[in-house]
Amino acid sequence: MSSIVYVLLVGAGLSAQTPHGASLTIACEDCHNTGGWEFIGEGARFAHDNVGFELKLSHLEADCKSCHSTLVFDEAESSCISCHDDMHSMSVGDDCIRCHDERNWLVDNIPELHEINGFPLLGQHRLISCSECHLSESNLRWDWIGSDCTTCHIEDYHATSAPNHIQLGFSLECVECHSPASQSWGVTESFHLFFPLEGKHDINDCAACHLGESYSNASPECVSCHEDDFFATTSPNHLALNFGTDCTMCHIGDSWGQANFNLHDDLYFPIFSGKHEGEWDTCTDCHLGGNFTSFSCIDCHEHNDQQDLTNEHDGEDDFVYESEACFFCHPTGEED
Repeated sequence: MSSIVYVLLVGAGLSAQTPHGASLTIACEDCHNTGGWEFIGEGARFAHDNVGFELKLSHLEADCKSCHSTLVFDEAESSCISCHDDMHSMSVGDDCIRCHDERNWLVDNIPELHEINGFPLLGQHRLISCSECHLSESNLRWDWIGSDCTTCHIEDYHATSAPNHIQLGFSLECVECHSPASQSWGVTESFHLFFPLEGKHDINDCAACHLGESYSNASPECVSCHEDDFFATTSPNHLALNFGTDCTMCHIGDSWGQANFNLHDDLYFPIFSGKHEGEWDTCTDCHLGGNFTSFSCIDCHEHNDQQDLTNEHDGEDDFVYESEACFFCHPTGEED
């Protein structure tokens, strides 16, 4: 019995003499050989990840003493800056793992980091060096510079003369006219919603429509640009036929030849629906001789046999073989 007590007392004494602090509870032989106190190196059975700091890659190869300056292991700090100098002078905080990993100090996800922080690197912004925006003596401070365009581009704004942004009171938000994804200052169509730039109007030269220095007095009315086209058109003669000057009533933006008067059904006679849908090719099938103020029903091959139509209307006392009479009785083109 006395020998057992002796062993326990000696063991307790050895435990009390450990230089590694009370928090280290593993057995000595897990790290040291039994012939002495030499560290057994890679054969050590201490699970570092159990204390909240897993050793990976370069940390796994580091000498223990480079982080543990004393033998009381839990005195070692786990923060990055406790071992690594902050080259960025706290401009991005002290959590190195936000940008770096355990492989090396290179950063290969800069676009993703900018997107997380609210400024995606798109277009030309993706091609420039960090120091062109993040100005510092060391070129290593990444202070938050905000996402306002004028932080970097106020000189561009002031120097632009065609059009003169200051005189015209243009917004300081460049993205209202310019796309961040572009490689140049070319305009984007998204700001021009009051007059969609599509079809033949899909042009990059603002001055083609905005004459002079003022961009505020350009009218969205078709005739403001196409008055000469309106007067010069003879087939049909727009002026003689009293056509309206709203070109979009008949034309779409791709070309003058693609006339499509969709309002014809509501204003006059259904030709895009009902019995006459697909039964004509051009306007002059019904409007003969280029005269759009008159129309013909009886010249259509289906109705050009007067005797046949007269027989079909047998019993109709008011029947007259005239186009106006056809329209009077059949305003929608239906037989009944």
